[in-house]
Amino acid sequence: MGRVTSRVRTVRVDISDVASHPVVTRPDTVVVEEPLAIRVGGEVLTVTMRTPGDDFSLTMGLLVSEGLIGSAGDVASMLHCVDTEGTDGSGSPTYNVVDVTLRAGLAAPAVTSLRSLVATSGCGLCGAASIDAIRHRAGFDVSLDEASWPSATVAGWPEQLRARQQVFDRTGGVHAAGLVTPSGELAFVHEDVGRHNAVDKVVGSALRAGLVPPLRGHALVVSARASFELVQKAYLAGIPLLAAVSAPSSLAVELATQTGLTLVGFVRSPRMVVYAGAQRVSPP
Repeated sequence: MGRVTSRVRTVRVDISDVASHPVVTRPDTVVVEEPLAIRVGGEVLTVTMRTPGDDFSLTMGLLVSEGLIGSAGDVASMLHCVDTEGTDGSGSPTYNVVDVTLRAGLAAPAVTSLRSLVATSGCGLCGAASIDAIRHRAGFDVSLDEASWPSATVAGWPEQLRARQQVFDRTGGVHAAGLVTPSGELAFVHEDVGRHNAVDKVVGSALRAGLVPPLRGHALVVSARASFELVQKAYLAGIPLLAAVSAPSSLAVELATQTGLTLVGFVRSPRMVVYAGAQRVSPP
């Protein structure tokens, strides 16, 4: 339980040596990827492929991004169910199911939840409908957040995040996300094979630490591209700025623009590209 890396046998080929093409057999470290089923009220909400560890934070962050909860107090209990059918290969039970009970009076998710709606986009659902659905889930207006950061400060966030990517150092196979507090501290840093999972873990950790959305004055920094889903997660957590080391998608830019969220891509000091909400990124 909680293991994040595994050792595997590999064959390394070096084609730079044209004469001998040396082949070396040696072990290597890879990141663990396993499914996590999240059940709410006894019903499976979703199954996500994730790096084991911080499953409760991941679960709570996902519930926020689905618009199902607004604070840690909305969750009455969370527990790992021992999965005796799915083992880790050693015959030992896994802990790949989290069972959630919401507080009394809070409705369980319906089949028309946000995840179900967005997942059917290939069947005629347009981007505008996705954005409207998300905006109706939020109970606050991110565009009213007056937080701002010097561009030099924003440019330094990816380097700070990279310095705390211990699993990436060992495997090269995970994404990372971190929350920047109003005081400028990079807090709640998490890594995961899925960039969306890393963000959920960050948001969930913030809630478990006592923070309540909207996370005014905070920023989210990610080591990946800025997808629609990541902007969605930032917006529903009330985070006014998302900074990514890579490019955004068209729908991510559209969602950020329509909701008043600041979206910054290609953040690689000393440069960056602001795609939406430029008022929150001030000169150095």
